[in-house]
Amino acid sequence: MAYVDGFLVPVPKARIGEYLEMAKLGAQVWTDHGALSVNEAQADDAPMGLVTSFPRAVQMQEDETVFFSWITYRDRAHRDAVNALVMADPRLHMDMALMPFDGKRMVFGGFEIMVTK
Repeated sequence: MAYVDGFLVPVPKARIGEYLEMAKLGAQVWTDHGALSVNEAQADDAPMGLVTSFPRAVQMQEDETVFFSWITYRDRAHRDAVNALVMADPRLHMDMALMPFDGKRMVFGGFEIMVTK
């Protein structure tokens, strides 16, 4: 069954360019190691909900936006193998303090795709 890793990331509006450069490098690394696709999407119509929402999930601040990202794989075993290679790739080794977003507020998880068309 197909598999996807999903991410919600709060990104300061002033650092979107830096984030996109990091995302392009990440996309190259993941696909070099076998990921089927890597996608980055910036919120365009994701209002702050009263109880839950994409902005609330990452505790978005006034000077931030939300990116929704996903990486696709053949299945969970393929994802685990790709991620092991990615984590060992020196192109992604970066000081966490230099990241263009607050990683403590990133939401992520792996999901088995149940319906697709």
